[in-house]
Amino acid sequence: MTLLLLGEFENPEVWVSALQTYQPQLKIEVYPDVENLAEIDAILAWMHPLGVIEKFPNLKVIISTGAGVDHILRDPNLPPDIPIVRLVDDSLTSQMSEYILLAVLQYHRQLIAYKTQQSQGVWQGLPPRNTANCTVGILGLGVLGLDIAQKLKMMGFSVRGWSRTPKVLDTINCFLGEKEFKSFLSECEILVCLLPLTPKTEGILNQNTFSALPQGAYLINVARGKHLVEEDLLNALKSGQLSGACLDVFQIEPLPKNHPFWAHPNITITPHIAAKTIPACVAPQIIDAINKSQGGLLLNNTVDVSRGY
Repeated sequence: MTLLLLGEFENPEVWVSALQTYQPQLKIEVYPDVENLAEIDAILAWMHPLGVIEKFPNLKVIISTGAGVDHILRDPNLPPDIPIVRLVDDSLTSQMSEYILLAVLQYHRQLIAYKTQQSQGVWQGLPPRNTANCTVGILGLGVLGLDIAQKLKMMGFSVRGWSRTPKVLDTINCFLGEKEFKSFLSECEILVCLLPLTPKTEGILNQNTFSALPQGAYLINVARGKHLVEEDLLNALKSGQLSGACLDVFQIEPLPKNHPFWAHPNITITPHIAAKTIPACVAPQIIDAINKSQGGLLLNNTVDVSRGY
């Protein structure tokens, strides 16, 4: 069996070591150094060059290095009969929830305001906020959304979630589809985006969405940069409709140095680090997908291409 690492891998040797720890006999090649296109059985992909995947005649499975697969589905020439597998990993889920908890508490406990006061030498307590009166809305109730929703609920926040498919969750108020979207938004003091990027969700964080939120709401985007209409965010911050935003993902990455987000006092920026795949943690799952694809067995966590996730 031969696995190809295809795309943007900062440290491919780390991936090779992690995977061969679980299956030493697995042959691993790193694109573009491919000995024989016909030998490639599986591809592990992240932001691969377009039009390459179709060149491997004996390919049996495509595996995403993360939970999202929009970076694979952007290729218009994907072989239609090759299954795509996404990773569902506890370490990714934990990292994402930790990041969102940090962002929520940074806003809720007013740490940004206190940081500004510190720079000015000001000692002044701000009025405390009641956690039970703060509603956090989660856009997307998949594995990641469900985990953070439950953790926020345990901390005492009021939590609601929105998805495009029906969800029934204990203690979480769930909203469904476009008809219930504005009702969902109407009480969200904090809005967290965890949606998969699809044609239907691209640009969903826009002026219409922001105007349906309570005045002064706070945005956290940890999904994809293309969910956000950047100019609409700047306008919403200028008008006071939004009080601030924490952004980990951007339409162009790295974020250009002259981008207005960098200097905005009410925007917190991190360089797409909310949840990073750790090769040693996901290696068993990748090996399992490769072995099952070789044996013609049912794969776990396959992608519904028609839905985009």
